[in-house]
Amino acid sequence: MLPMVTFKHINQILELTDRLGLSREWVEIPLSPASPGLVRKLSNGKLEIVVDESLPFEQWLAALETEIRKAVGR
Repeated sequence: MLPMVTFKHINQILELTDRLGLSREWVEIPLSPASPGLVRKLSNGKLEIVVDESLPFEQWLAALETEIRKAVGR
């Protein structure tokens, strides 16, 4: 289990959102992972990305682009 989202994890997530053309100002990444993780658009228009604590980070990250695209409708 992943106890905490580190700066390294956040950088990897932001590299992906950068490639997708999403502004970093509109991405929220809580430092506490949860099970299950989630990607959702908040009422203020920001994108919340919660890392899944029960999956290996690299496995979760590999599926993240698909989840982001679903959440933002791309």
